[in-house]
Amino acid sequence: MLNEKCTVLEHVEIGAGYRWLVFSAPVMASGLVPGQFVHVRVPALEPSALRRPFSVFDAEDGKVTLLYKTVGRGTAALNGAKPGDEVEVMGPLGHGFPVKCDGVALLVGGGYGVAPLHFLAKRLPGKKILFAGGRTAADLLALDRFARIGDVEVRTATNDGSAGVKGLVTDPLDAAISEIESGGGRMELFACGPDGMLKAVAMRAVEHGMPGWISMDRHMICGVGACYACIQKTVRGNSRCCVEGPVFAAKDLLWE
Repeated sequence: MLNEKCTVLEHVEIGAGYRWLVFSAPVMASGLVPGQFVHVRVPALEPSALRRPFSVFDAEDGKVTLLYKTVGRGTAALNGAKPGDEVEVMGPLGHGFPVKCDGVALLVGGGYGVAPLHFLAKRLPGKKILFAGGRTAADLLALDRFARIGDVEVRTATNDGSAGVKGLVTDPLDAAISEIESGGGRMELFACGPDGMLKAVAMRAVEHGMPGWISMDRHMICGVGACYACIQKTVRGNSRCCVEGPVFAAKDLLWE
């Protein structure tokens, strides 16, 4: 784990409250694994303010890219960071996704939950299908970036039907699972997004007897396992998402 002073290289809004943040982190970038996160000290906040955790969208060539949404005081303050500004970043943190897959990799993301799945898609070998879901078409993010990877098929769903299938992202996912099963193929699930979606994906992994890897989103205050604020119930008891997670095996998770 490092604590780097990083220079902002790019910071732009892409609509509907979502933003790209790219910063230079030559040492940290080389050690990051898909599914891990970084803890950012927001420059505009008071020194005593808590850091904010962010999933990593990409890490290469000494640069780290974050895709985030403005949702509170911390991210609103971070919006003011400009190219050339310095931000203090701690990472890599947490336990990421396995970068291997036995069969077809089914990547399921809700909203900006697609962020770590992009990093994963670049590292995973073999066939990959991204299932991206959102309330509207504006919540389907970075699909052009996934297309650039070159070997990722994209299927989408929106609640209002403004893009892709009208309904939940599990609708096109169910169709793909049925198709692959009927052909005798193997597959694994990788997911990041809101809790309801994660529960639904994890249950499908268990019901269909396939490996599933779920990135849990909890309020990570310290980021290093000291405060026990980001607890997730598992078959091994209470686990800290910032240390034992954020990625857990679907079969290990317990749901309310």
